[in-house]
Amino acid sequence: MLRTTILGTGHYVPDRVVTNDDLAKVMATSDEWIQQRTGIKTRHWVDFAKEPMGSSDLGTRAAQRALADAHLTPADIDCIIYGTLSPDRCFPGDGVLVQAKLDVPAGVPAIDLRNQCSAFLYGLSVADAFIRTGTYRRILLIGAEVHSSGLDMSDAGREVSVLFGDGGAAVVLGPTEEPNRGVLSVRIHADGRQADLLTVAYPSSAMMPRVSAEMLSTGIQWPAMNGKAVFKQAVSRMPEVVLEVLKDAGLQVADIDVFVPHQANQRITEMVARRLEVPEEKVVSNIASYGNTTAASIPLALDEAVHQGRIKPGNLVCVAAFGSGFTWGAALLRW
Repeated sequence: MLRTTILGTGHYVPDRVVTNDDLAKVMATSDEWIQQRTGIKTRHWVDFAKEPMGSSDLGTRAAQRALADAHLTPADIDCIIYGTLSPDRCFPGDGVLVQAKLDVPAGVPAIDLRNQCSAFLYGLSVADAFIRTGTYRRILLIGAEVHSSGLDMSDAGREVSVLFGDGGAAVVLGPTEEPNRGVLSVRIHADGRQADLLTVAYPSSAMMPRVSAEMLSTGIQWPAMNGKAVFKQAVSRMPEVVLEVLKDAGLQVADIDVFVPHQANQRITEMVARRLEVPEEKVVSNIASYGNTTAASIPLALDEAVHQGRIKPGNLVCVAAFGSGFTWGAALLRW
């Protein structure tokens, strides 16, 4: 039976590093306040004055590194799955832009996902189905975000704006017949009844006109989040779905060698690990350096963990995410 395995990983972040002290110069915050509430020390943001880049540029560079890691070329790819909440354009999606920038052959499909922080899990679920059925053999799964150009840098936006970083990350997926390798289980979920608790509601096709100076003056175009509600849901839903994938595979929490949660907030990561009783040394966390990179978060953390030697062949790796939608999911992979 075919299983899906990760053949290569890669990530790319802009050179510009923004510290908490940098943010304190433009809004009422401090390094202590941000670290205490989020665990974040720095994040990478695009320097638009020196090198303007969109999400597709970050995704392309990450994909190039993942392809090199897999010892493959763009010509080997027969499907692209791309996740972002910050696309370069309203349409078309970034998937086709990356296809052109990588010079992936014409005719190769490009699928765009809008599942925010859970995009990697949703994309992995789709890719796993394609590969298991033999529909495609080499799939490029990318998550990339440019948050910095869409954040409210006033005091009113500080609780959200300090959280996010720019970055891209990618994995190359392919089939394996090895019985002890690959994706063992993926589960994804959603609850749209709580969509208003974490959202960017404007511009909107449900309004006429879609954009107006009057509406922009209200600040409705900035991200809005009910932090307490998101925290409560995240620390409940992520452990639940981790237990689901473990049950699918007939395994226990103690069998997990490496746990890679979505890097939303260090306090969420700590609470989820505590509820699952996953030891701290098994948990991958890089939010201190990158902030929340949304769709890029999990593959970026995976790439770092692999190249730091934290993930080794044969390890049981569990990844999990929760985000806007609400959407959430988890996967088990035998590396």
